[in-house]
Amino acid sequence: MRARILPLLAVAACLLAACAQGDPNTGPSSDGQSGQPTTCQYNVSGQAAKPVDPPPVADIPTSGLTTVTLRLSQGPVTIELDRGHAPCAVNSFLSLLQQGYYTDTTCHRVTTNGIFVLQCGDPSATGRGGPGYSYADEVYSDDSYPAGTVAMANAGPDTNGSQFFLVYLDSPLNPDYTVLGHMDAASTTLVAGIGAQGTVEGDADGAPKQTVAIEGYSMG
Repeated sequence: MRARILPLLAVAACLLAACAQGDPNTGPSSDGQSGQPTTCQYNVSGQAAKPVDPPPVADIPTSGLTTVTLRLSQGPVTIELDRGHAPCAVNSFLSLLQQGYYTDTTCHRVTTNGIFVLQCGDPSATGRGGPGYSYADEVYSDDSYPAGTVAMANAGPDTNGSQFFLVYLDSPLNPDYTVLGHMDAASTTLVAGIGAQGTVEGDADGAPKQTVAIEGYSMG
């Protein structure tokens, strides 16, 4: 199923959007607050779009920030990943990154009306590719998606895989998408420039007019 994030009206219709999971009030789980390691579960789901091993599942950190920089064809995008907010999502993202799963892939979707995002993380560039596993949502009722947010795309509840999106302008999404962390100001501006170019077909939602490739990454 195509992993995507949807405009607000479509989210309300519950077509492909996830329903919020986790604490019904606010904030991360108690593990995230205490900093005690946790265990993650990654379930076999479909065929991987690119060969990759599943992430480790035991002794996953639940506190601290990790900085990574994606080398896009347009320039660097620096992201501060929040292990306390989404330990299993960050664990998966880092595992895929370090195995080269994201390297030499293209960002397949940009949305320029209603919500403002660049979506990446599918080696097949179809919007349907994933890593061969899925995992549970780590979302909270006070999650929001202002400019700079980095979050996981999904195809319904607990269907996180490898696809993620970069928010370049404030976007009115329901708290259905696991927030990994946030870009710095310069990176948000760079992604906004990609969004300003629009789509290949000139629609508000489609393949970026300007090809966006993830050429590599660095840590720290």
